[in-house]
Amino acid sequence: MNKMLRKAAKGKIAYILTKSISRVSRDTLEVLKIIRFLRQRGINMHFENENLDSINEDKEFEITLRGMLAQDESRNTSENIQWGFQRKFEKGDIFTKYKNFMGYDCVDGEIVIVPKQAEVVRKMFDLYLQGLSLGQIKSFLESQGIKTATGKGIWDTKTIQNMLRNEKYKGDTMFQKTLTKDFMTGKKSKNIGQRNKYYVKNSHPAIVSAEVFDKVQEEIAKRARLVSNEDGTVETSGSKYNGKYILGNLLVCGDCGTSYRRRPERGKVVWRCAIRIEKGKDACSHSPTLDEEWILDTLKKAVCTNGVYNEAIIRNKVDKIQVFDAFIMIFRTDGFQDKRLFQNG
Repeated sequence: MNKMLRKAAKGKIAYILTKSISRVSRDTLEVLKIIRFLRQRGINMHFENENLDSINEDKEFEITLRGMLAQDESRNTSENIQWGFQRKFEKGDIFTKYKNFMGYDCVDGEIVIVPKQAEVVRKMFDLYLQGLSLGQIKSFLESQGIKTATGKGIWDTKTIQNMLRNEKYKGDTMFQKTLTKDFMTGKKSKNIGQRNKYYVKNSHPAIVSAEVFDKVQEEIAKRARLVSNEDGTVETSGSKYNGKYILGNLLVCGDCGTSYRRRPERGKVVWRCAIRIEKGKDACSHSPTLDEEWILDTLKKAVCTNGVYNEAIIRNKVDKIQVFDAFIMIFRTDGFQDKRLFQNG
């Protein structure tokens, strides 16, 4: 579609024939923009099923109406599919489409272990428990010529981290970790409480034991308590708090799971994902920059009493703060969660 419109803008297309309005887009506003773009250039788009021509301005209302019907149909279809998924989740039915999932395959509708890949998975869990970092595990896999599930020779540390956290490797399944935010775009996001999650034990054969999996989760949590000192060194803190900057031990990127770092920038102080600082925007494209004044003011209003910021209260009442692309989620020590929209710094 975009390629065709670019050609139309250059005068390389004179007439467009399409099956129906819904084939162009199920977004009514987008359809209107396209036909007006074409009309300005004297190009007609003929909709075969509806027998309509976009070049005629008096047909715009009918095209809009038909587009709205197509959009509503798409919404109903999406809702019906979601309803079907919910029923499957509630019954514990698991999906058997394990394409590009390291260690597993689907044979005749059954989830089976792929022995050679399973050995790689077990090795990754073992190396992590031996004390290797994600970067060191990446180097080991690549040095051994071990391919990813998609056949690539280069591993990503985030992929390794996700595998180590994936409950499927101990034979369990958590349903609805993600959800579709917009039926029009199909864009997915993490489910952080918007819908129910469903956990099914022993849903399929395990690659690692529950004991090994749980030890790895404990080790992940232990390493998360490593705090950064002002001089750039790191150490394990029993209290998990850095003595100077409490936010450095609370702010966690909701996209990649990395801690946030404090940075002076253009006359103010901001906090930014460490991975994004070290590897660039492409390494963590959804992590926003937070203004320090805003985050402190937000904590003052959300957590502290009498509208007065008190760091002692923050230490006692806040467990962590996850930062997403449009909001932060404050996780309190009492189990309560508080969602706050933020201002980009």
